[in-house]
Amino acid sequence: MTIISPCISVCVSDPKTDYCYGCGRTSEEKIHWKEEATSDSWKKENLKIILRRLSGWQQEAFIEAYNYKKENGISRLKELKLKKLNLS
Repeated sequence: MTIISPCISVCVSDPKTDYCYGCGRTSEEKIHWKEEATSDSWKKENLKIILRRLSGWQQEAFIEAYNYKKENGISRLKELKLKKLNLS
């Protein structure tokens, strides 16, 4: 089973911590997710780290958005952006 990237298409990082406001990953972690050699065990552990990093409404919003992406194959925000492009 493929482990879905935690990217939820927010993609803006905090300048102090380098944590993405959407998924909670660092720039380095984002790169590592894309590498073909990255193991599923590393990805699973990174997802746990991300959930510990996030808290409150940010964690709730991430969980909801990530579950949507896992169920639908696309993040809700990316889906909305694509719909807007098709309406132009």
